[in-house]
Amino acid sequence: MIYAFKIGFLEVRWVDIIDILLVSVLLYQVYKLLKGSVAVRVLIGFLSLYLIYLVVGAAQMELLAGILGQFMGVGVLAAIIIFSQEIRKFLLILGKTSFRKNGVLDSLLIWRKKKPKINMNLTAVIEASKNLSGSNTGALMVFSRNTELKFYADSGDLLDAFISKRLLISIFNKYSPLHDGAVILYEGKIKAARCLLPVSERENLPAQYGLRHRAALGMSEATDTLILIVSEETGQMSIARNGKIDSNLSAPEIRKRLNRYLSEEEEEATETDKKESLEVAS
Repeated sequence: MIYAFKIGFLEVRWVDIIDILLVSVLLYQVYKLLKGSVAVRVLIGFLSLYLIYLVVGAAQMELLAGILGQFMGVGVLAAIIIFSQEIRKFLLILGKTSFRKNGVLDSLLIWRKKKPKINMNLTAVIEASKNLSGSNTGALMVFSRNTELKFYADSGDLLDAFISKRLLISIFNKYSPLHDGAVILYEGKIKAARCLLPVSERENLPAQYGLRHRAALGMSEATDTLILIVSEETGQMSIARNGKIDSNLSAPEIRKRLNRYLSEEEEEATETDKKESLEVAS
């Protein structure tokens, strides 16, 4: 057995060092995943309870240790229920690993046909968004490149109509019965309107973000989608993606983001997006 070094009677192997590094990376990713959400407080409470259980067990307080032991026995199941949304988000992030981005996985799955580039009428989307922004009409558009989001589409009214400027404007008209909710756009069509989206539970969001922005943020956290928001109060156009919102974007910038997302080339411009987000925030 080859050891890296020894500290007194403790012999540290190279495998132990790698193990510690991997656990550190995992804990850091969990922290990033839970940062800014209510789940952080729940996790702290759960860890505090586990620490009390260890102390009580070491102090040989059998009655209290037995009670806490029964609770800790179902701790894994309770954690899965409590952190179901965070686990789903973690698995979604895991599914977008560098193997998939670099095409390694796609090259191994040789029987899978490559999907053609999504042909979507972005001109109609941009023109409709500019019109809605000019009239301070609120709008919420969900763009999907991998799935039709049937669960969310079923919560609204199915349309399956080709994208057009006039149709989008009429949907979000405040007198339209379909204006309250989001539209889902997939494979060049408006799949559904008046759809319900999951609302983000973050507590540190800016005060100017209303329910529309919170819904867009929650959808971007739960799914691999891009959401276009038109504010009803200010008329500003924003984009929500991967749990982040970039506000007050111009029409050319929105077109560039949509093209990048639909062509699956957004990973190459991650650093650029981060810089732009910082500039918008400042």
